[in-house]
Amino acid sequence: MATFQASVCESHVQDQVLIARVMQIHASICKLESLRPSKQVNSLFTQLVKLCILPSSIDITKLPPAVQLMRESLIKLCGHAEGLLELQFAHFLVNIPQPLDHLDVFPYYGNYVQLASLEHGILYENGVVHPKNVAFVGSGPMPLTSFILAIDHMQTSHFVNFDIDKSANDVARQIVASDAELESRMKFETADIMEVKDRLGEFDCIFLAALVGMDKKDKANILGHVRKYMKAGGVLLVRSANGARGFLYPVVDENDLAGFEILSIFHPINDVVNSVVLVRKPLF
Repeated sequence: MATFQASVCESHVQDQVLIARVMQIHASICKLESLRPSKQVNSLFTQLVKLCILPSSIDITKLPPAVQLMRESLIKLCGHAEGLLELQFAHFLVNIPQPLDHLDVFPYYGNYVQLASLEHGILYENGVVHPKNVAFVGSGPMPLTSFILAIDHMQTSHFVNFDIDKSANDVARQIVASDAELESRMKFETADIMEVKDRLGEFDCIFLAALVGMDKKDKANILGHVRKYMKAGGVLLVRSANGARGFLYPVVDENDLAGFEILSIFHPINDVVNSVVLVRKPLF
């Protein structure tokens, strides 16, 4: 009994230390004049990611209200910084020859390779082998997942990348324009996904980026909208987060997926940050 109590106490202290450190980093990020890539910005977010992928027993749903508010703020800051980082490297790539040969200049390229390979494997295991039409919602200025999947895993699939930001689509389109074959299979559309309706029924497989719907209510509304308009029997791959990774990205739990058939839930324990949830819209 004494050993059990000691292990619980130790775990509790570890969680409190992690939370305190995350709050310190959040406070430092809030003091920055800009979230554009810089030595200081990169250092703070690198520290944050390394901290949040450590093994922990944190249950995000049980955080005190003040910590929940900090977490919501931090997710938005991470999303903003991630967008600025992608934009910087996307602009760099469009100004060099054969940009698709140099995607690995992006600092987290290796993580995207691992995640895309993992997602392709999960799709394959669940019978989604050669989807004809794929949508990626929330693709951003540097849609690495779409690039990696289309080039390495789904060489016959056609991709439509949806993003609400026209400037992000414009620069992503320029990167793809360097490869005629890929350009013939990859399109970009500027739209709020909540305004895309019947079009969603064209896709065999839809990816939902982690930062599409940053709070629980928005995420639930988007999931409900996609479920309503996607094709029966089609699959939706939702990126989520687990444990302390929930300080970086929104968490999608099973209760958020009412009306879907859950096929697979995967929580990484390596450098990959996002969890992967694969669901299917029932045929009837």
